Amino acid sequence: MNWSSVSLPRSVSRSALVAAMAFGLVAAGGGIASAHVSVASSDAAPGGFGKMTFRVPNESDTASTVSLRIQIPEEAAMASLRVQPVPGWTTTTLTTATTEEPLQAHGEEITSYISLVEFRAVDGGGIAPGEFQEFALSGGPFPEADSLAFPAVQGYSDGSETAWIEPTVEGQEEPEHPAPVLTLTAATAAPTTAAEATTAATDDHEHASVTDEPGALALFVAFLALLTAIGGVVLGVRANRRTVSS
Repeated sequence: MNWSSVSLPRSVSRSALVAAMAFGLVAAGGGIASAHVSVASSDAAPGGFGKMTFRVPNESDTASTVSLRIQIPEEAAMASLRVQPVPGWTTTTLTTATTEEPLQAHGEEITSYISLVEFRAVDGGGIAPGEFQEFALSGGPFPEADSLAFPAVQGYSDGSETAWIEPTVEGQEEPEHPAPVLTLTAATAAPTTAAEATTAATDDHEHASVTDEPGALALFVAFLALLTAIGGVVLGVRANRRTVSS
């Protein structure tokens, strides 16, 4: 049979074409998603302090990324916020005048917070095509929330900008330019005090003693049985010698 002469039904051809197009869109979407400005942390927890790292890939084939503006909305406001220096970049921070509710930090009430952080590359520098850079902020206390959004604007050497500011809604498709979202980790358990550690060690020892007691008793009984058996053998040998000698 000449397979080249076999034609597929029109419905099958259309289905295959739709599937191929869908696969191409998914693949393209995956590539775009991987190039988003993102934020992550290994120690940021509600009510605590931590470090946030913003990863910024360059999406342009011809221009370098030369600026990054990160907004801290009031719902993500922190009483303390510091910037980690990045070689070849300068940093500018702006603050708001007042918050609706004072922020608490080290027993003090603070009514203003840093609402915008801007990183700008020194002349001739920046993130070249095919590269990425990371920018870190450290602060707290983080609000009592599961996650926080930090809208960001990425600027290029050709004058263009990409605004990563669209909210991500659960149950809906990811927007084209989503704002970076930080997931806060659960608070870690408080360290055990010396007294608690001593009490726990005592309890463990007592538990081990109770647990090991049946085993020790069984070993003692087995040892007595062994001695009894040895004694019986010795007595048997002596009796046999007496019988032979008589």
